[in-house]
Amino acid sequence: MPEEPKAVVVEGITKSFGDVEALRGISFEVERGSILGILGPNGAGKTTTVDVLSTLLTPDSGRATVAGFDVVADAAQVRGLIMMTGQYAAIDPTLTGRENLMFFGRMMGLGRRTAKLRADDLLERFELTEAGVRTVDGYSGGMRRRLDIACGLVVEPLVVFLDEPTTGLDPRSRQGLWSLIGSLKDLGITTLLTTQYLEEADVLSDNIIVIDKGRVIAEGTSDSLKAEIGDRYCEIVPVDPGAIPAIIELLGDLLPPSYEFDPSTAAGTLSIPAESGVDLMAEVIARTRHAGIRLADIGLRKPSLDDVFMTLTDHENSSRG
Repeated sequence: MPEEPKAVVVEGITKSFGDVEALRGISFEVERGSILGILGPNGAGKTTTVDVLSTLLTPDSGRATVAGFDVVADAAQVRGLIMMTGQYAAIDPTLTGRENLMFFGRMMGLGRRTAKLRADDLLERFELTEAGVRTVDGYSGGMRRRLDIACGLVVEPLVVFLDEPTTGLDPRSRQGLWSLIGSLKDLGITTLLTTQYLEEADVLSDNIIVIDKGRVIAEGTSDSLKAEIGDRYCEIVPVDPGAIPAIIELLGDLLPPSYEFDPSTAAGTLSIPAESGVDLMAEVIARTRHAGIRLADIGLRKPSLDDVFMTLTDHENSSRG
């Protein structure tokens, strides 16, 4: 049997708006049934990428396919395979949740009875059964977002585009939506998730791409991206921040030859590579105690996705995102 095409393939896509180059040769692939996190600062090109893949924009050059269908030449077929949810719910607030779902079902060609059954099934799956009889204008932000995604699943898509879906939600609603997004994978649905919340991408994504100034500047799993910028660190916080130069002198033989302290990165905190882990931390404690330098805190940590993001991206980018 011939191998199924990948869910999404992007090859050298470019897109400009006047003099602004929003995309400058974007390329990546997404496996079926996986979640791809798309990270980047404002104006990096994340939303433009999603708009091209969802056939809302035509690229200037390059090629992109969804399940083997070209997003330009086969736009109609692509639209039948995808669902897109933007930053703001696109549902009718004057209808009930159930009526919204039935309306979408009828628009997608379902018969009346089938649309009702599908609506009831989705309300139960998304924990909206009780709310389904109320008009949407009384829903919380998290409930609206869940209903918005449910409407896109009335006819189960192959690929879902979630463009910053948790924007404006409180932490509890955000975590509830994380669980929902994870459940899409269980259904075999491929998800492309753009987000400003790095923890969100860390928790949900099988693979991550980082876009900046219209280019993919890094790609990999969360763990592999973290590993690229270093191993464990020992964070040292003296009671007196003015003691940091003395601590650096005390630890001289424990620091790599290339080590340079940048006081602007974390005021009052000294971070040093800690390949030996707790052994190095114990040595730091012993030396500072012997020198009479009091520590407010000391601990080991691994690089976070925040560290990756800050290291890789340029935050002065101001073009369209």
